[in-house]
Amino acid sequence: MNEMYDMSIVTHNWGVIAVLGVILINILMLFGIKSSVKYMRAISLFTPIVGTAIGMVIFTGIVMMASKHLDFTIENIVMILFATALIYLEVKRSKGVSRVNKRDEASFLEYKREATNIFLAEIAVVLSISLWMWV
Repeated sequence: MNEMYDMSIVTHNWGVIAVLGVILINILMLFGIKSSVKYMRAISLFTPIVGTAIGMVIFTGIVMMASKHLDFTIENIVMILFATALIYLEVKRSKGVSRVNKRDEASFLEYKREATNIFLAEIAVVLSISLWMWV
């Protein structure tokens, strides 16, 4: 059991780093791609990667809870809440993409402002729980 728990901690930490990396790539795409049509295409291909990274962190967290015999500590409850918040923010951002008019650059600029705030909130969520757990 200890080996499975130790492996899950390492995988969980790499998953959190992957989520931060995916968020940063999203930000780079948001500001690097000027055309709303090209951005929509890129984000439609990249969104499953975001879900996979978040899913990896949640799955490894579940494995760690199972190896600790499903002990609900305050840390586990807070991580569940933060994972739910991260999923909510991603859904909110994804729904914002569907509202963008491909021909209207003003709506794309409005989405950029909204998405930037969501990405900053996601970074704050991930870093706050990470700092609390790693320190």
